[in-house]
Amino acid sequence: MTFNAVDVIRVKRDGGVLSDAQIDWIMDGYTRGAVADEQMSALAMAILLRGMTPPEIARWTHAMIASGERLDLSSVDRSTVDKHSTGGVGDKITLPLTPLVAACGAAVPQLSGRGLGHTGGTLDKLEAIPGFRATLTNDEFLAQLRGVGAAICAAGSGLAPADRKLYALRDVTATVEAIPLIASSIMSKKIAEGTGALVLDVKVGSGAFMKHVDQARELARTMVELGGAHGVRTVALLTGMSTPLGLAVGNAVEVAEAVEVLSGGGPADVVELTVALAREMLDLAGLPDADPAAALRDGRAMDSWRALIRAQGGDPDAPLPVAPETEVVRAAADGYVSTVDAHRIGTSAWLLGAGRARKEDSVSASAGVVLHRRPGDEVRAGDPLYELRAEKADRIAPAREAAEGAVEIRSTPPAPVPLVMERIG
Repeated sequence: MTFNAVDVIRVKRDGGVLSDAQIDWIMDGYTRGAVADEQMSALAMAILLRGMTPPEIARWTHAMIASGERLDLSSVDRSTVDKHSTGGVGDKITLPLTPLVAACGAAVPQLSGRGLGHTGGTLDKLEAIPGFRATLTNDEFLAQLRGVGAAICAAGSGLAPADRKLYALRDVTATVEAIPLIASSIMSKKIAEGTGALVLDVKVGSGAFMKHVDQARELARTMVELGGAHGVRTVALLTGMSTPLGLAVGNAVEVAEAVEVLSGGGPADVVELTVALAREMLDLAGLPDADPAAALRDGRAMDSWRALIRAQGGDPDAPLPVAPETEVVRAAADGYVSTVDAHRIGTSAWLLGAGRARKEDSVSASAGVVLHRRPGDEVRAGDPLYELRAEKADRIAPAREAAEGAVEIRSTPPAPVPLVMERIG
């Protein structure tokens, strides 16, 4: 059935509901280039302003999946389960979580991305490891899932190609915030990768894309429903992102912190969230009796990490890059750390070179911010609060300015804030 793009745009502009046939037609046409960017831009803006019904979102997601291939993981002899985070500052959870879940008996087909703006990308972090290869063929991906139990790599060009085009368009048309488009973008790729189950980590707070819990809850519910509609068992956790996760924000520094966690140590919040997500993943995979905390303590998770890194060409024993330029920012007064603003710290790390402004930009492996204090810690004037690290000295001053005021000190300690706020699904 053939439609007119202008008529489809008009339906949504006027608050109407798109039919399955209209959605299939415009997604196929856009993927093939028969529907112009300006037409899809207009439709994306109409969706942002008018919204979509749950059946519309489900069909939109289905059409994006149908634009490319869907991987078949049936040859993997373990239950498959994946995790997706909506992105945050210091969010290195995929690094310890993936080998941990594999060590407990599930297979984790983790297709990850690169960072943009103040939120870091998992592949950028892993590429700080000498030799690590982020691109795998489908055959290599499947072989690694069967042999190692986990892979962390870039999504192939054949998965949801409509999303790749639409994602770039949203970025330059102020339509990134549309929840139907966010949810379908995330879920189309995750469903197309062939996983049997999925756990979503939906971040909330100053350093997250979703600043308010109501927004995050709506996004989480939408994605959980999409997973169910496409046969993928899905649950979501809403987790706090007003404070960076852990102490390290960057690429190599986050890898080092992930290795600490895999060694049985590491910051308490990183361990807490890693174990919480692992338990959800293992439960969905049919392994509710597995004990991820024990696997961190007894070395199984570290063995799994080393096998994963080696399988993708990396050297788990190689020294990580270290930034030559550093500056320590110190406390101006006595008191207690009240807040550490994730957005300001993330922006500072980006300016130091750890992130990118455009997809084609390169990133520095060694740049980043290392925190010395977290909310609740007592400090004295002159104590170190955080350290700025960069390859070039001229990056320090703008990063220091961006981070100014990120750490607030008060006379009394703050009330504790739960890291895991809500479970949906």
